[in-house]
Amino acid sequence: MAKILGMDYGKIITGLSITDTKKIFAFGLNAVPTIKLMNFLEYFLVDEKIEKIVIGLPKKLNNQKEISIEAEIQKFIYKFHIKYPKILIERLDERFTSKIAFDTMIKLGLGKKKRRKK
Repeated sequence: MAKILGMDYGKIITGLSITDTKKIFAFGLNAVPTIKLMNFLEYFLVDEKIEKIVIGLPKKLNNQKEISIEAEIQKFIYKFHIKYPKILIERLDERFTSKIAFDTMIKLGLGKKKRRKK
């Protein structure tokens, strides 16, 4: 079964995560210098069957797109889609994802030390 690759695209570093084959859990995969992202993906996609990439949609709290990084993300999506047209790309509003993750850790009973551990 194919997996989903998550991407937190940054100007300098891009964070990557990947789901299990059942798409129930996501795990941190790697932090890649953005300038080397396409090279990393070329090798990574040889070994991993990926059906979709979810890329964070950076928005301000007032719902406006974060213009400075969004243009770079659009360029990446264009290049990626040309090279890998069969892999779907989905965008996900990332404004509150850290807050949701933090609240989930509290509900799971993780102590302060474990919540801070990255």
